[in-house]
Amino acid sequence: MATQVASIPRVEMLASAGIQAIPTEYVRPEAERNSIGDVFEEEKKLVGPQIPVVDLMGLEWENEEAFKKVEEDMKKAASEWGVMHIINHGISMELMDRVRIAGKAFFDLPIEEKEIYANDQASGKIAGYGSKLANNASGQLEWEDYFFHLIFPEDKRDMSIWPKQPSDYVEATEEFATQLRGLVTKVLVLLSRGLGVEEDRLEKEFGGMEELLLQMKINYYPKCPQPDLALGVEAHTDVSALTFILHNMVPGLQVFFDDKWVTAKCIPGALVVHIGDSLEILSNGKYRSILHRGLVNKEKVRISWAIFCEPPKEKVVLQPLPELVSEAEPARFTPRTFSQHVRQKLFKKQQDALENLKSG
Repeated sequence: MATQVASIPRVEMLASAGIQAIPTEYVRPEAERNSIGDVFEEEKKLVGPQIPVVDLMGLEWENEEAFKKVEEDMKKAASEWGVMHIINHGISMELMDRVRIAGKAFFDLPIEEKEIYANDQASGKIAGYGSKLANNASGQLEWEDYFFHLIFPEDKRDMSIWPKQPSDYVEATEEFATQLRGLVTKVLVLLSRGLGVEEDRLEKEFGGMEELLLQMKINYYPKCPQPDLALGVEAHTDVSALTFILHNMVPGLQVFFDDKWVTAKCIPGALVVHIGDSLEILSNGKYRSILHRGLVNKEKVRISWAIFCEPPKEKVVLQPLPELVSEAEPARFTPRTFSQHVRQKLFKKQQDALENLKSG
C-alpha cells in the first residue's frame, strides 16, 4: 500500500509541536464557545440530570419480571434521552482492555507509519487513518484524528486496511466485533419489545445478520492548549441505527438534554449506547436520536471507539413502522434509503453553514 500525503496537518502533529494557540480554523464560533466548560469539572457535577444507566444483568436470569425490568429501563432511556450507559452487557473487561491497548498502540506509532493507512476522502475512500476535512462553508475543523473501518460482517471486511501493528490489533478487534454483534441483537430485541412489535422486527428491518454493518471509528483527541475554544467533535446526531461507545475513561462526551449540555460520567466496564437517526425514523420518533458532541482538554489524551450500526445504503427503506402510525400519530418522517438520509443531512449542514456566514 503506497504512503499517501495527508491533505491537512494531523491534529496530533499540531499538539506535539508545542503550540500555545490553536489555528483559527479550529476555533469555534463565539456563541458555541459560551457553552464549553472544563470537562473534568463538568464530569464531577452531581446535580442536574444524568445519563441513565441500564443494567442488563436481568437478561441472564430466567425470570420474566427481571427481563421486563430491563426492557422498561431501556425503553425509558431510549424515549426520554436517546442515550444510556449499559452495564453487565456480557463483554469482558479483559477484552475491552485489549481493544483499548491495541487502539492506543496504533496511535502511539510514528505519524509516518500511520500515514501508510491514510484515507482519501476526496476520492470517497473514507476507511483508514484520517483527520476531519472541512465539509461546509465555514471551513470549521475538529480537534481529532481517527481510524475508520468496517468490522462486521466478516465477509465485508477489507483486511488490507486493518493495522498490522500492534500485533494484537486484528485478533482483539475481531473478537470484540463478534461479541458486540451479539449484544446489538440483544439491544434491538429489547427496543423492539419496547415498541410493542415482534422482538426480531428491528433486526430484520435494519438488514439482519448479513446486512447490518458495524463500522468502527477510533477517535483520537490529542491534548489541546485551548480546550475552551475547540471541540473534538461538533454537535451532531448519528445517522446510524445504534452507536456503541467504548472509551479510555477520559471524559468528553456531552449530550444536549433539556436545553443544557450534560457530561457523560466515566463508568468502569460500561458502554455508552446512542439511538441514531435510523432508529428514530423507524420508531416514528418514539425513540430519540440525541444531539451530542465531544469536548477536549489540555491534560489528557482522550480516545473513544465508536461503533456505528448502520443499515445497508440502498437495500433498506427507512420509514416509520406501520404499526406505529395512526390518525392520532401520523408518520413524522418520509421514506428514504440510508444513503439518501446521509446526503440530505450533509446538504442541510452545508445550507446552514452558508446561512450562518450570510448572517455573520
